[in-house]
Formats: sequence, C-alpha cells, structure tokens
Amino acid sequence: MNRGAPASASLPPTDGLSEGEAARRRQRDGPNELPVSRPRGVLRLAREVASEPMFLLLVACGAIYMTLGDAREALMLLGFVFVVMAISFFQQRRSERALDALRDLSSPQAQVLRDGALRRIAARELVVGDVVLLAEGDRVPADMDLVEAANLAIDESLLTGESVPVAKEAASSPQADDASKAFSGTLVTRGTGRGCVTATGERSALGRIGQSLAGIAGESTPIQQETRGVVKQVAAIGLALAGVLSVAYGVTRGDWLHGVLAGLTLAMAILPEELPLVLTLFLGLGAWRLAREKVLARSIPAIERLGAATVLCVDKTGTLTANRMTVRRLWSGTAVYDRLQSPDPALQEELHGLLEYAVLASHRRAFDPMESAIVAAGHQLLAGTEHLHAEWTLVDDYPLSPEMLAMSRVWQSPDQRDRLIAAKGAPEAIVDLCHMDADRSAEVAAQVRLMARDGLRVLGVAQATFGAAPLPGIQHDFDFRFLGLVGLEDPVRPEVPHAIAECREAGIRVVMMTGDHSATAISVARQAGLDADAAVVTGVELAGLSDEALEARLAQTHIFSRVQPDQKLRLIRAFNARGDVVAMTGDGVNDAPALKAAHIGVAMGARGTEVARESAALVLLNDDFASLVTAVRYGRRVFANLRKALVFVVAAHVPIVGLSVAPVLLGWPLLLMPVHILFLQLIIDPACSVVFEAQPLEPDAMKRPPRRADQRLFDKAVLVRGLWQGAGLLALLVGLYAGSRLLAPPGLTATIWRGP
Repeated sequence: MNRGAPASASLPPTDGLSEGEAARRRQRDGPNELPVSRPRGVLRLAREVASEPMFLLLVACGAIYMTLGDAREALMLLGFVFVVMAISFFQQRRSERALDALRDLSSPQAQVLRDGALRRIAARELVVGDVVLLAEGDRVPADMDLVEAANLAIDESLLTGESVPVAKEAASSPQADDASKAFSGTLVTRGTGRGCVTATGERSALGRIGQSLAGIAGESTPIQQETRGVVKQVAAIGLALAGVLSVAYGVTRGDWLHGVLAGLTLAMAILPEELPLVLTLFLGLGAWRLAREKVLARSIPAIERLGAATVLCVDKTGTLTANRMTVRRLWSGTAVYDRLQSPDPALQEELHGLLEYAVLASHRRAFDPMESAIVAAGHQLLAGTEHLHAEWTLVDDYPLSPEMLAMSRVWQSPDQRDRLIAAKGAPEAIVDLCHMDADRSAEVAAQVRLMARDGLRVLGVAQATFGAAPLPGIQHDFDFRFLGLVGLEDPVRPEVPHAIAECREAGIRVVMMTGDHSATAISVARQAGLDADAAVVTGVELAGLSDEALEARLAQTHIFSRVQPDQKLRLIRAFNARGDVVAMTGDGVNDAPALKAAHIGVAMGARGTEVARESAALVLLNDDFASLVTAVRYGRRVFANLRKALVFVVAAHVPIVGLSVAPVLLGWPLLLMPVHILFLQLIIDPACSVVFEAQPLEPDAMKRPPRRADQRLFDKAVLVRGLWQGAGLLALLVGLYAGSRLLAPPGLTATIWRGP
C-alpha cells in the first residue's frame, strides 16, 4: 500500500482519543449534527388567523346574533370561523425540513479509533481530534485532515458540483490544502485513508451550507402580497362605510343593534374574503395538474411566479447533464469512435482491443464513475464478441499512486500460461510506461489536448504480457504497448437542448453555474444550446469583482465555472438585485442555499439530494428538464386565468354590496344577511371561479416575453371590466326586487322579504 507522508505536526495519537477525552470534547462542542429547523407553531398560526378581518367580522356577527337570541344563525356564522381557519392553515402551514435532511446526511456511521481499539459508532458522536478510517463506499462523517491515503479518491460533487472524484493524498504539513482534506457528506469512491477530525456539526463544510440555509428567509410571492394588500385596503374602506351605514340605520329607525348588524353585513359584502380561497383553489388545481406532469409543487404559489421568471440559473452536474460518466470517444491512432458523431453504434474492429483492455484495467464492481462508464461501454459495444472475459482470473494489481498516475491489473486466462496486464491512467503516465518516441508522444499529446478542449476526461490505455515468473515490483518493468485514448464525459440530458430553445423563445435567459472546469462547462453549454462563445467568468474572477462590477458582467455572461456554493448564492442575489425574477435548478447540497434564495427553486427529484429537494419550491420527479418548461407554461396559464376569475369576483361583489345598501337607503327590509353573504362569497364565488381555471392557455403565450415584474393582478382593466359587469347585474336585481314589491299583494312582500 502506497501511503502519503504523515503530517507530523498534526498527527493524532496512534491509539486515538480516550473515551473520557471524547466525552469532554463532545460536551464542549456538542454532537456532530446540524440543528433542526423549527416549524411554525400552532399558537403562532392561531394568532395570525385571529388577526384576519374576516375572522373578526364573523365573531362580531356571531356575538350580535347571540345577543338577539338567534342561536342557529350565530352557530352557523361561528362555524364559518373554522372554515376560515382551515383555509389559512392550509395556506400557511408548511414544514421546512432542509436542515433535517442535512443532519441525516451528515450523520452516517464511522470507524474510529478509541482507546487503541477500532470501533464503529454513530457519526454524531465524533469529536475534533478523533482518528477516523475511510474505505471505498464510505460517507465521510466529518471534516478531517488526511494523515494516510492509499489510492484514495472522493466524490465531492455534493459540495462542489464537479462530477469527477478528486484524488486525495496525505497532508505533508499542518497547513493542509484541499487535496489533503476530506469533507463531511462526501463519498469515498476509491482506496482507503485515515484522517484526524478537524470540524464537526455546523462548523463543517456541510454545516456552513446549513447556516446559509437558516439565514435565508422565505418571502411571499407578489400575488400573495398584492392579495393581502387589496384585502386590507378594501377592509378599511368597508369598515368606514359600515360605520356610516350603522349610524344612518340607527338614526332613521331607532334600532341601533340591527344598525350595527346592517353595518357588519355591508362590511362583509365589501370585504373580498374569497380572494385567498380563489387563489388557493387556482394554485392547488395548478399543482394537481403539474403533479400529473411529474412536477411536485412544495410551495404552491411558486407555480404562478414561475410564469414571470426572466432568468433561469442552472447547475451543470445532474441538471443539464445526467451526473454519470459515459464513454464519449475512443482513439487509437488508426481509428476514432465518437458516440455523438457515429451514426452506426457498432464499434470499429480496430478499437476492440482498446476498449477490451480499458475494461480489464477497471474493477468489475466499480465505485469510481469513470470505471463504471468504461465497464458499461464494454458491455454495450463489445457484446457478442470474444473481448469480454468474465472467466479470467485476477492475479494482482498495481494501484494508482502520486508517483505513478496509472494503475495496472494482472489477469490469467484459462487457456494461456502467460499473464496479461491491462493498464490505464493519465495519458502522460501511460506514454511513459510505453517508452514511446518523441514523434509518437507528440501525436498522443496533441490528441489529448483536442479531447480536453471538448470537455472530455482523457485516459490512456496500454497492454502487456508477462511470463509465469514472479511479478515485478513496479509497473515500469512490464513491456507495455500503447493501445489508445478513452475520452469520458458527463453527457447532456437528451431533452435539454429543446427545453433551452423553448426557454429562449419564451424570453427566459438561461445561465449555467457549475463547479466544473471552464472547458467542460463550455463543451456542455455548446451541446445544450447555450451561448458558448460569450466570455466565461470563473470563481476566481468572481471573487475579485465588486458588486457593481458583477452587475455589469451579468448582462453578457451565460457561463460561470469553478464557482463555490457561496458564490452561487451571491450570483442569485445579484440577479435578484437587478430586478430579475430568478428560477434556479440544482440537485446537490451545494445548490441548496441558492435554491432557497431564488424566487423559484427547482430541484431534481430522482437523482437530487434530499437537501436540494427540501430547499426547492418545485421538484422535477422524473429529472426531465423539459418538465420545467411545462411548469413555466402552467405558471403563465394560472396568472392569465386568475385575471379572468377576478373580473368575475369583482362583478359578483357589486350586486352583493348594492343589495346590502339599497334596502337601507330606500327603507326596504334587509335582503341579505351575513350568512347569505358568506354562502355567496365562500361557496358560490369560488365554485364558479373554477370554470375560469380550466381555460386553456393562449396559443402564443409561450412566444411572448415574461410579464413585467411590476404587472399587477388587480389592474385598471380588471377593475373596470368587473365594475361595469357588476353594475349591470345590480341594476337588473334592484329592478326585479322593486318590481316584485310593486306587483306583490299587500303583506306578501313583508312575508317573502322579511327584514330583521
């Protein structure tokens, strides 16, 4: 086993901490877990509901009916109190479990040395200074400095967004760099290691993301804010008019109690208490329709807001790409195979040996995504040939090391005495093993540069044979023959180019933010249909930009590469500050703060982490990027149909208000009681509004730019149209009422239209 040099200044005790010392440190620092977010309490919710105008009006009317001795009417009105509370509860009660998911992710099991013995404990019990052993397939339980590493590679895409595992080595000094650190929540894909815990809980890299999440407050959508504002303004006007009506009734008729009841009736008639219910119905039905399209709405109002999105910020890994490596290109000098350019899926005969030995140089049960891709390509492209060797026996292997960035595996076939050696690794290491001349080396180097420019991860492959004698100590003692190069990539999802084209047609700008290399980002952007010719801003450049300089660069930049989680969050906030309505897609823990800070966070459901799903407003259950365009379409439909429904609501309110005032002004008996108004506004109006929700989207709605950020739901056009329609209906109803009083026999009118 190749081991890195230990960091002598920070080397932990060889037998680990004692149980007593571990307990003292855990008492000092707390458990190795993240704090839990607290959902809104029931008492706080009850206080918010009790402050609603409709709640107060219902209680006041119920109390008056009790005073009048009409218990049936009082109980009916007070029953509506529970209806209002249930509606408010449904709208407001939503648990925020992102920190819970982070806590679960940060608390796997861990192998730790305590009192000189190896023990497996819950990761929440780890403390700073513990010695932890890592092996292939383990989830890293805490931040740590590596003091030993043998062929160790860790998948850090959960934190960085980069899909390729990072090779690790032991720290050579107390000031270890990232190559000698393992971070909480990441996954060991190859090799073994030993580390000393340096940070636990909320002080770890994963915990800092949790703190970012906790510090981002959710905000209401413009429609919710506008609806609340309209209800409050109309409620104030209604209460003022109700006071005037109560005084007029009491002065003219001498019945102050019924005057107060008439005033409250008018206030209830004016108050648009059905607006929150109509909004809930529309968004709820929109969420149901989206669920049938495999899009889960965790925050239902986000559906409408997505229709106003102007910028879509997308993560590369797992969002534009499949988050799994595949073999894209094979090159041997005499033949080339490219998965995207070869119409014939069959692999040329000249490349069979290259892929055969690439498979032999990989583990049969691979954790490393590149090895998994090579094995999968072998089973696909070499199926039915003699180049797959399930019956061969593995004799030995030579692991990757910092000194030699190549690995070799030695095989014994059943029908040969000689051993067959398959090697793969960094192209320059394979060239060195093959002792190639300068011309051939230059040819290979030129091809490597060409493949790297296309965003591919490049491996060289070589083959050798060796007699049955004892194997040599190093790989250089084999007589290797160069076979070719394997280019791997994280492929673009097939639905992405069309979806991005639809976004562009709908006036939505798409921006990529990734932790990967710029060349890889440009290659993916080109395949996805993004503007790959514009300038790319890297994380290093971003760190040096002031807020003003960043704002100037945002308008022309479509690709941000090598960005850290906090930089993604900064970019989202910068777009927000420009006045954009920002939607953000992602699937990793590193995306969670940006998902929560965006106006609409969209997470990938199948491959995405639980943290990303809990931080997002929408979840694409089948990871189909095209579903996002469907969600935009539904968002625009909800807003357009809501405006149609509001015209109806305004038109319906005018005759209700008029029939509440006219009898008092004309000396007629009261026509509408509070219970009638509640029935009309909480049952009839919402039920009729559903008709508008089912209206199809206009054919050109996805070819128009998003609506302006300042466009109001209740604008002049909606109010004027509703008032005119309502005025006509009021005139008709007042005429019918007056006519019925004139034509009815004496005494019958008082019986049919009985006042209080």
